[in-house]
Amino acid sequence: MRGAMLDGRGLLNVTGPTAGAFLDNLLTNNVSGLAPGRAAYAALLTPQGKIIVDMLVSPVSGGFRLDAPLPLIPDLARRLTLYRLRSKIEIEDVTDKTEVAVLWGDGLLPRVDGDLVSDPRLSALGCRAYLAAGDGLPEGVTPASADHWHAHRIALGAPQGGLDFVYGDAFPHEACLDQLNGVDFKKGCYVGQEVVSRMEHRGTARTRVAPVLLDGLPPEIGAAVTAGDKTVGRMGSSTDGRGLALLRLDRAEDARSAGVPLIAGNAMLTLEKPSWARFAFPGEPTAA
Repeated sequence: MRGAMLDGRGLLNVTGPTAGAFLDNLLTNNVSGLAPGRAAYAALLTPQGKIIVDMLVSPVSGGFRLDAPLPLIPDLARRLTLYRLRSKIEIEDVTDKTEVAVLWGDGLLPRVDGDLVSDPRLSALGCRAYLAAGDGLPEGVTPASADHWHAHRIALGAPQGGLDFVYGDAFPHEACLDQLNGVDFKKGCYVGQEVVSRMEHRGTARTRVAPVLLDGLPPEIGAAVTAGDKTVGRMGSSTDGRGLALLRLDRAEDARSAGVPLIAGNAMLTLEKPSWARFAFPGEPTAA
């Protein structure tokens, strides 16, 4: 089993007798029923249904841990404080006290002096380990770099916010939260729910983050993906001949039908449907 420290993650603890209900009323997923060792993938949205921040939520003593991108932690804490009103909760930034590691690959899970939770998006994404600051990777884990982890993530087709979609601009369907267990369509109201539900029931999500194979030099993040003189989307993260791109799938289908290649920078892109995707890819008449 391999492991890497994720220095780019930050942690908030939301604790108190109403912490579960408080988060359930805000996030795209229910978290109040989570058992120890389990996590939920969820997002906080704008009222217009766009992603402010996505996160992994897992139980801690007295409440829940929010594992989110480090640069967004201060804004997330501020927004939760604004929503708190009279809720009996406390919000604490514990980033300095706890380190985040990711463990993946074959082998037995190690004993961890901390919390170990499975990634709810895909089993192949492994587990998150929440360790006391300075403890480092658990014994028996083969050290790897964050770049190795990102190569694994990209190969699985799992998007990362800030790289593969833009916070404040992407809808959950565009970032594939609906495919990766990030939205509970049966839960009660939350911020932005009406827009997300409408996109789900009307099937109006035409833009998606999709895996691509690269023939050529890896494009820069944000590079335009074109088909002839038409823009089809933008490039996200890439490595080892693979990448993720945010694409208008209907335009990608038009390009496929016309035999026009997709280009980003100096690379030609070939779409590769991940095994977990339930939406229609170019060349497919209906959703799988």
